[in-house]
Order: sequence, then C-alpha cells, then structure tokens
Amino acid sequence: MINLIEKIDHIGIAVADAEASLAIFRDALGLELVRTEPVASQKLVSYHLRIGASNLELLSPTEPGSVIATFLEKKGQGIHHLALAVRDIEEVLAHLKAKGLQPLSEKPTEGAGGKRVIFFHPRTTGGVLLELCETVAR
Repeated sequence: MINLIEKIDHIGIAVADAEASLAIFRDALGLELVRTEPVASQKLVSYHLRIGASNLELLSPTEPGSVIATFLEKKGQGIHHLALAVRDIEEVLAHLKAKGLQPLSEKPTEGAGGKRVIFFHPRTTGGVLLELCETVAR
C-alpha cells in the first residue's frame, strides 16, 4: 500500500476566547505562535501554534452562525478536526472516496495558509471531522 499521508498537519481546536486560549497554549505551554490569519470565507480567525513538525490551530469565530460558532454552541470548546498533510490531494481524495469516505464538498478549496483543503464527514471517518491539506507551491 502506498503511503498517502505525510504527517499530521494540525489539530483544529474551537475556542470561544482566543486570548484565554493563547494564554494556555502560547504562554503556559510555551508554543510559538507562528501565524494569525483571518479566514473570511469561514468567518473565523485561525491561530497556528508550532508543536514539533505540526501545529495546533485555534479557531475563533468572528460571527454568530458561522461553522465554528455553531460548533461551540452545540459542543463547547474542544477539538474540532484532525488535518492530515498529503502530497497529492486529488489522488488521496479519489482513494478515500473509493474506500467509502464521504467528502463534505465536491472538490478541494483554499484554506488557511493558502493550502488546498477538503473535509470528510465524521459519520464516515469514525466520528472524526477529517481534513486533508496540500501545500501549494508559491
């Protein structure tokens, strides 16, 4: 079997209060804040904190009714998704669809950091919202 996954790219954590969460992950744990990025299409601000070869991504909603705001209302703060880095998102997408995993969209879109991303429905991934990320050469 070919190795489709390169590494854990990041773990997304939904947070109600970005500053309080940064006080934990950046200030108390000493993780380096490497990027803060508004993602207007998702109505959130993404805070990436380096941890080894991966990141923790704090997801803070900017508007009520957004995906993260709705998640926080239903489930509270906590892990939102697991993102896996792949070399060829189209190849992995086709492979996972053939294995019965259901993507939430027809094709990858642009995500934080300019990466191409696609999410898979948790009911087909053992209860985990799974994201595939492909770094786009710039």
